[in-house]
Amino acid sequence: MDSKPHRMESDDTPVGRYAPSPTGRMHLGNMFSALLSWLSVRARGGRWVLRIEDLDPQRSKEEYARLIEDDLGWLGLDWDEGGLSGSGPHGPYRQSLRGSVYDSYLEKLRATGYTYPCTCTRAEIMATQAPHQSDGRVIYGGHCRPASMPSASPQPRCVRYATRLYVPDKDITFHDTLYGAQSINLSRECGDFILRRADGAWAYQFAVVVDDALMGINEVVRGCDLLLSAAQQTYLYRMLGLTPPVYAHVPLICNADGVRLSKRDRSLGMDELRKRHSPQEITGFLAHLSGIIPSPEPCSPHELINEFDWAKIPPKKEILIDQTSI
Repeated sequence: MDSKPHRMESDDTPVGRYAPSPTGRMHLGNMFSALLSWLSVRARGGRWVLRIEDLDPQRSKEEYARLIEDDLGWLGLDWDEGGLSGSGPHGPYRQSLRGSVYDSYLEKLRATGYTYPCTCTRAEIMATQAPHQSDGRVIYGGHCRPASMPSASPQPRCVRYATRLYVPDKDITFHDTLYGAQSINLSRECGDFILRRADGAWAYQFAVVVDDALMGINEVVRGCDLLLSAAQQTYLYRMLGLTPPVYAHVPLICNADGVRLSKRDRSLGMDELRKRHSPQEITGFLAHLSGIIPSPEPCSPHELINEFDWAKIPPKKEILIDQTSI
């Protein structure tokens, strides 16, 4: 393991990314995050990478990935490398094709002695959850954890198991561009988390860290529902001797009832929005929601580059919209 943190990127060029999962058509909230990520790097002359996060073999479909590219292009958000074509020096840019890369980094983590095999089922873990943890978030209690860490835990033979990473009972700190200093205790908030599932699928937290590091990503803009993930990923970066990116977690777009948008919200899905509005109208609406411009005047993303400033983005968790207003 490297003892001194370092970046893969050799200079200070801002490098951002948009990394959607091709499990459905994008909606207005997805485009909100994409626009802010694009503007943040373009305003500083940086690069923007499009990575397809198709880790889920059951739900990911290439047709959705093609629609994602089409929607981004329709809005005017161009990328410098990545996408389905895989153009660029850090490919492949589809996570389903990067298994050998993840294997090598998992071996690095295993060498630390802080990973271990886990045979617990989700049902077994959920049975131990306290009532206040009934929001669907699973906090692992450490049933399979060795008595002491680091540990040279043997891998079980002829048994399906997940690979977990030990987390200490201490705060992980990082700074967020919008929300400032963050301090999250992973032991209390999620417990030892999975790097690779029992079915062989790679965990999001692990794959994202490896990919962002190797692709030179030094700024990550995404929804504020992933603040906990930033703590998990920061911990992983440090375990691998890498420097975490700058994080900017942006407000979630929610309907008038405070429910965040999902790919099931057809009225605000890109297929429906494109029937009713021009790209400039959607861009102006999103720019106004974010605080970049004072009124929802139609405009292109390129016209917003000189207007972009993180100080204009409200540091709040939700932005409510009336679905009939667009």
